[in-house]
Amino acid sequence: MNTSNLLAVVTVCASTLLMGCNASQNSVFYSADSNPVAMQDAATSTAEQLSNNATLPELEALIAHSQQSDLAFDIVKSLTVEVGPRIAGSKGDKRAVAWAEAKFAELGFDKIYKQPVRVRNWERGFADAKVLAPYPQDLVITALGGSIATPAGGLEAQVVMFDSLETLAKADAASIAGKIVFLNTRMQRDKAGRFYGKVVPNRVNGAVEAAKLGAQAVIIRSVGTDNSRFAHTGVMRYDDTVSKIPAGAISTADADVLEAMFEHDKPVRISVNMQAKDAGWQTSYNVIGEITGTDRPEEVILISAHLDSWDEGTGALDDGAGVGIVMAAAKHIQSIVGQPKRTIRVVLFAAEEIGLIGAYEYVRTNKADLSNIIMAAESDFGAGSIYRMDTRFADAVRSQPNALYQRLASLGVELGSNDTNGGPDVSMMPKYGVPVIALKQDGYYYFDYHHTPNDTLDKINPDEIRQNQTIWALVTAYMAMSDFDPRPAPQ
Repeated sequence: MNTSNLLAVVTVCASTLLMGCNASQNSVFYSADSNPVAMQDAATSTAEQLSNNATLPELEALIAHSQQSDLAFDIVKSLTVEVGPRIAGSKGDKRAVAWAEAKFAELGFDKIYKQPVRVRNWERGFADAKVLAPYPQDLVITALGGSIATPAGGLEAQVVMFDSLETLAKADAASIAGKIVFLNTRMQRDKAGRFYGKVVPNRVNGAVEAAKLGAQAVIIRSVGTDNSRFAHTGVMRYDDTVSKIPAGAISTADADVLEAMFEHDKPVRISVNMQAKDAGWQTSYNVIGEITGTDRPEEVILISAHLDSWDEGTGALDDGAGVGIVMAAAKHIQSIVGQPKRTIRVVLFAAEEIGLIGAYEYVRTNKADLSNIIMAAESDFGAGSIYRMDTRFADAVRSQPNALYQRLASLGVELGSNDTNGGPDVSMMPKYGVPVIALKQDGYYYFDYHHTPNDTLDKINPDEIRQNQTIWALVTAYMAMSDFDPRPAPQ
């Protein structure tokens, strides 16, 4: 819709907005100053603001269009079917880069380019584990990303169990030397995924802490909330000053069995054979598509996801969903609202899973451009429904887009805190003065599938990913079409 036609539809759009609020008129949301207000007052205030705002009326057509579109789901389907697993530096990763370039072109982005990123390619290889005593059983195990291999024929040793990394660090080295450490920490289920950070140190640092005490290997209870025989992989780290030992994760169901064996007061002995390997340096790419702004093309609204995935599943939730959401949001804006005033830049980051490598490279090579980014955001938590928007805007202007906050509230999205980091790949940008937002998704079941063979397309609910693309389209379009600038004032 052209700006010249806006005034003619303001009244209609305001009425549409009010009708859209009826279902939740008695609910509560948080305004820009975090004070609860009734939805009825919010709707009235929004209607008043619509009459003075040249952006929101355009966005009603965008919302209506997105709510009827399956584009985000179709993009994820294309990625998971045509490419599949895409661990950094692998053949799948190279196919994903080519796929992303072609998909940007198919969607009509007017500028498409790549940024090279050097990555270390790692191959999982064969993995097997068995309980030898006291009660022989097979265990479902997977190597942790970056782990070295066991000796060619595997290794056998007695197991010692610890309930946390902190408990392990306090242990007597004499009780661990020559044994296999089992880190058995359960992860609690949570809508916001807040307990992931409490358990993931087992995966990242377990091998170093166990090796310091003379262990032959470390296995961990999978960092996940499921109760299944799918093991969760993920990156681990070594310390060059400490001996490297193999590191693997067993499924949560197998961790339960192994834990129960310790109740019998008999030595637990297992064999582990993992043949992972380092495949050397490779070049991957950040793949970037832009829709160039008409009025202020140098000002950038950056929305992002990461293109790589682990190799066990097809990376549908992590992070194919994010790829589909941000690409679809930008495409819908171009199709319905038209060419934005500011440039919309969609960045598909490389090598997030092995340490945000693509994001660091983006910041390193684009420091001069960071001051032009009006807002940055990332979708990287699956496809669960968005329920809150957190920001990191300059305090002095945070309340300005109140009409946007109210429209989000009518769609079930409340305004949250003003201290977010925006997501993994954009988390280093705020220190350069880049404002960020986080559109918080319901991740109650996310860690049932995360980093497992079960991360596949069927886990995505089409209605929920449609809601995601709609919220992303609304927020991105508002930022790209309005004059709102949440950057800190120049010093």
